[in-house]
Amino acid sequence: MKIIVGLGNPGIKYRRTRHNLGFMVVDTLAAQRNLTFRRGRNRGKCLQVEGQIGKEQVLLVKPLTYMNLSGESVSSVVNYYHLPLEDLLVVCDDVHLDLGRLRMRRSGSAGGHNGMESIIKQLGSEVFPRLRIGVGEPPEWMDMMSYVLGVFPRTEAKQLPEIIARAVMAVETWIYYGVDEAMNKYNA
Repeated sequence: MKIIVGLGNPGIKYRRTRHNLGFMVVDTLAAQRNLTFRRGRNRGKCLQVEGQIGKEQVLLVKPLTYMNLSGESVSSVVNYYHLPLEDLLVVCDDVHLDLGRLRMRRSGSAGGHNGMESIIKQLGSEVFPRLRIGVGEPPEWMDMMSYVLGVFPRTEAKQLPEIIARAVMAVETWIYYGVDEAMNKYNA
């Protein structure tokens, strides 16, 4: 089994924000397969759905603990299923990458991302795959929190379907062929 966690914040208020790109990717994966998220087995700390992608059984997860506490939900799921961290993929936004740029890694630091920092702390390891999706840096006049919790402007929002579709393909490549193939194909 593979676990794909999309990071974001629950609630309509955050639905179309930069910080919710991870949610958007797992929502798209689920919708393509007619899968419906339900409350997880981990005391309601996430929404999850199990399904099949290719020959692989997958669990799609959306933490409900808000971004800064994502590690509580992720560690609960990983511990429940007793899976090695190499079978976990975390999908999140990244302000250090240009809009739409993808970066798959087999491990790494939090890179200033509070959700990723929480996951690393709760798992006690940086060694798990992650897919970062670029949202670009905030303008000089805007603070980081307002930027990542802000909705995409209309010009950027028009690009979202293509960005999300590429991210979904990167996730599927990771499932089918592993992290190295996904890195080679989507980190360009």
